[in-house]
Amino acid sequence: MAHDARDEEARRRLTALAQHPVADGAPAHRVARDAALLGRLMAAADHGRADGDAPVPEVTVDDVGAALSLFEQLRHQLDRLESQVVMEARRRGMDWRQIARAQGLNSSQAASQRHQRLTTRLEEIRQGVR
Repeated sequence: MAHDARDEEARRRLTALAQHPVADGAPAHRVARDAALLGRLMAAADHGRADGDAPVPEVTVDDVGAALSLFEQLRHQLDRLESQVVMEARRRGMDWRQIARAQGLNSSQAASQRHQRLTTRLEEIRQGVR
């Protein structure tokens, strides 16, 4: 339950920043767009309703396949964003202990190692190794 309260507080704080538009090509915009598309697919798959009483179109196997194809790129973009946010935290003077606490990790070493793994994975993807 503590995570839920912490997550809601984080959302509340970041909502104030949402007033500033994000460029269409920015990684954050692509993550938001793709996550919204996946959310719509799942709402449609649950036979929910969109926009009040308007029926949601039937979800096909092709629709599900299209959704599945988004995940690898979405993971890559999330990794990039996490790395960028950690670098911003360091630039703003947060130590690894504070970063670990914010990420729900148990130690500064865990946070530092997580960031190193992210950085390594992103570099391998950039170089075509992965």
